[in-house]
Amino acid sequence: MKTPAGKECPHFYGDYFRGRNVEECRLLKAAGEQWTRDLCASCPVPEISMANACEFMKLRPRVSRPLSAAFMRRVQVQAFCEKSQKAVREPQVGCGECHVLPFKFEVKS
Repeated sequence: MKTPAGKECPHFYGDYFRGRNVEECRLLKAAGEQWTRDLCASCPVPEISMANACEFMKLRPRVSRPLSAAFMRRVQVQAFCEKSQKAVREPQVGCGECHVLPFKFEVKS
C-alpha cells in the first residue's frame, strides 16, 4: 500500500472505506514504537523491501532523533537474517548467504 509519502510499503496499512481514516505502520506498531505520518518521508523500509525480498531477513525498527536535527524523528532499521543467524550490514543487499549468485559476471573490453 502507498504511504503518505507516496512510496509503496508492505508494512503500511490504510483503511479509507466509507469515510474511515485509519493509518498505521504495522512494523513500528509491532516494535512498540509510536508512528506519525511524517516518519514515512524518511523511512528506509520501502527501499529495502524493493531491493531485497528475502523471506529470512527480519527488520527491527527504531524511532530516534539524530543529533543534527533535534526536532525531526527518523526511522532507523537493523536487519537480521534468521537463516544464517547474522546481523545484516546492508539490508538492500542481504547477508550474502541466502541468495548467492550462481556465477561471476565479467566484462571484457
